[in-house]
Amino acid sequence: MNQKALRVLEFNKIIDILKSKSSSSLGLRYIEKLHPSSDFEEVKYMLEETSEAQAILTKTGYVGLQGMHDIEDKAKRANVGASLDPGSLIMIGDTLRVARTLKNSLSSSDKEDFNYPIIQSLANSLYAYRDIEDSIYNAIVSEIEISDSASNTLRDIRRRIVQKNQSIRSKLNSIISSTTYQKYLQDAIISVRGDRFVVPVKSEYRSQVAGIVHDQSSSGATLFIEPMSIVDMNNELRQLRLSEGEEIERILSELSAMVGEISEDLISNQEILGRLDFAFAKGKLSMQMRGVEPTLNEDKFINIKNGRHPLLEKDKVVPNTIYLGRDFHTLVITGPNTGGKTVTIKTVGLFALMNQSGLHIPADFGSSMCVYDNVFADIGDEQSIEQSLSTFSSHMTNIVSILKDVSEDSLVIFDELGAGTDPIEGAALAIAILEDVHMAGAKCIATTHYSEIKNYTLTKEGVENAAVEFDLETLSPTYRLLIGVPGKSNAFEISRKLGLSDYVITRARDFIDTENIALEDVLQNVEKNRIKALEEREEAEKLKNQIEILKIEYDEKIAKISAQKEKMIEKAKSEAFSITRQAKENVDNIIKELRVLEEERASKEKNQKIEALRKELASSMGKLQPSVESMIIPKVANKEIKDLKVGEEVKVITLNQQGSVVSVDKNKKEAVVQIGIMKMNLPFKSLKKVKKDVKSVVTKSTRSIIKSKSGNVRSEVDLRGLNLEEAIMEVEKYLDDAYVAGLETATIIHGIGTGVLKSGLQDILKRNKHVKSQRGGQYGEGGAGVTIVKFK
Repeated sequence: MNQKALRVLEFNKIIDILKSKSSSSLGLRYIEKLHPSSDFEEVKYMLEETSEAQAILTKTGYVGLQGMHDIEDKAKRANVGASLDPGSLIMIGDTLRVARTLKNSLSSSDKEDFNYPIIQSLANSLYAYRDIEDSIYNAIVSEIEISDSASNTLRDIRRRIVQKNQSIRSKLNSIISSTTYQKYLQDAIISVRGDRFVVPVKSEYRSQVAGIVHDQSSSGATLFIEPMSIVDMNNELRQLRLSEGEEIERILSELSAMVGEISEDLISNQEILGRLDFAFAKGKLSMQMRGVEPTLNEDKFINIKNGRHPLLEKDKVVPNTIYLGRDFHTLVITGPNTGGKTVTIKTVGLFALMNQSGLHIPADFGSSMCVYDNVFADIGDEQSIEQSLSTFSSHMTNIVSILKDVSEDSLVIFDELGAGTDPIEGAALAIAILEDVHMAGAKCIATTHYSEIKNYTLTKEGVENAAVEFDLETLSPTYRLLIGVPGKSNAFEISRKLGLSDYVITRARDFIDTENIALEDVLQNVEKNRIKALEEREEAEKLKNQIEILKIEYDEKIAKISAQKEKMIEKAKSEAFSITRQAKENVDNIIKELRVLEEERASKEKNQKIEALRKELASSMGKLQPSVESMIIPKVANKEIKDLKVGEEVKVITLNQQGSVVSVDKNKKEAVVQIGIMKMNLPFKSLKKVKKDVKSVVTKSTRSIIKSKSGNVRSEVDLRGLNLEEAIMEVEKYLDDAYVAGLETATIIHGIGTGVLKSGLQDILKRNKHVKSQRGGQYGEGGAGVTIVKFK
């Protein structure tokens, strides 16, 4: 790749940012070697690697890369038998820990959506040695300290050292506190000289204290003497310290041997960890820049959607859509200075370099890039009114080099092509250079001020104009790129806005070729029309957005009304069900009281209570209870009875019940009918005459049994607490009594329990000759704990 292009497009600054994302020197090695590749498959692989790292970071939020070190030289030393120091072993242990955690977290996952083949392949290649890792951490506390738990021998030696220290101090304390020695001592303290415990003795009493002199004070007045009584103890302590050192050396040697056995695996781990660190550094850079992986194409075109220069502040840079290589191969950008032309072409060049280095580009999804064999750039960063001949010569030297090496698969970038010399000659040279690059088949993007080049782009096939937008009202650029529109210098308009007299501007126009003036006027009209069209488009977009918002609000209101409707219906159903359930409970209670009244045989009071209960029932049913008229008078037209006598048998059509007439009111066309124990005042329309049944021959004893049964048999039997045999006997007796008593239905209460009693009873009920049908209890009847029987 062309080195000058890398420099002028500031690719090194991207590399510096990427370095700051690395977690170790291992990743930095790969970053420092990173260069754009011209191999399509390699670029595709590198981009996919970056995308996987970005996706993992986005999903997990963190990848444990801290703690890895460059341990290659240490592993090689251990491999040849060298003993490593504690610090080196700690670094190896840390690196082993990072390799193990990455292997566990990245190599495989139970989640279906965790599928990152490149990163997972690298993680799978890592070696994990948990036993060696634990051995290092158990033995070494820090770079200068070995743990007591490194070995039993070391623990025992250190325990004995502590005991010996205490013994020596105890002996010396007895010496310095004795009255005999106090007058000989300079201070009643214990000191250490050369790992030997000593006491400070006045020099004039040297002969009074038997011992070995190890040191003296700077004045010579004090001698540091090791009393003879502790010499042997100090010797033993010294020997223990030597033993401690030997044991530490043995432990370090043993750990180093373990490391030496896996040295090749450690070096392999180091390369893989560096690669992972490099990949996740690219992922972090992508997240910082809000980058995306561009779609790679082999047709040598680029389509950058809302691309942002990565070195500018992302919240301030104006995004631009740039495309090149399909309808046209050369794009010429014109417009005023400081309008963003140079930033635009640098963005294109830098995106090409980043893409071919496997880095994401800060653009929108759907952007597409290709792979060039080389990227050339001639950009003059020093823009000045006065440009020396040497500057022009420098640019031309670079351009000559570019034209020599350019191919159909290259990208060429020119900034202010032809500047720095005579405008006429510069414009001619610029057109010739663009034509040469175009004939070579290369993709080119260039900036210029020359009107001649604008004319060239308007007439040349495969060459397209573009302009950076300029707001004449504010006299400031908008930094927006407009492809297909030639730019205008706007020098006259800017001068007029700044206060230059009209006659001066008119005179200036006279000095310009009329064709150029006409072209500038055309460009101005095109610009005005474009701005007007843009404003109308923005207004249309605004109206469209308002309509969409109104539609959303309307849909939300409709949905809200529908939801409220459903809630109201559910609430009404709930309230109706609650009222019905309460009414049924009241009916059940009334029936129970009726049965009690029947047993009491109190006819007068019974009828009064029945009437009161009937009124209570009608009141409790409320609006849910249909009117008596709707219940009694049949909906289907019935022939009305004209003549009705007391004692006649009639049938209440709607109730399907028979009774006898007690009294008749012909004026109101109503009759009081006795139905069982109840009397009802009914209209003639609800009645139908029936013939009396032929009296059956019933003996006196049978009549008394039926009367007895009908008065005593209840409509339910409770079998809870009985075993199956007892329950069968009880229910068979009950069914006979209930049938004789004329009950239509009965409730068998058996409870839920284990289900054995319920199952056995259901079999008995199926075989019983009196039972017509059976069913489980419903809500309010006892549910699964009862069975409802209907008699034949």
